[in-house]
Amino acid sequence: MGAIIELVGVVFTLLWLVVLADVLVSWVMSPYHEVRRFLDSVVQPLLNPIRRLVPPVGGLDLSPLVLLIALDLVRRLLVGVLVGLS
Repeated sequence: MGAIIELVGVVFTLLWLVVLADVLVSWVMSPYHEVRRFLDSVVQPLLNPIRRLVPPVGGLDLSPLVLLIALDLVRRLLVGVLVGLS
């Protein structure tokens, strides 16, 4: 069971880093750059439902922050359930 818990942690950490990288490269890279297009293709499907619920505040898109918090909460919940099963 410990290997599954580790795998869940690694997957959620990688996803968290991809979201963070997408936010950072969006400030400096063209939307047509291959790296940015790849990151957007992974992150945008996760952000779109959040954007429908959380409007921009003062022109600032807070949906990536909400996604990062949600990813951490889901990871903690999932790991807690898996620890409880073992």
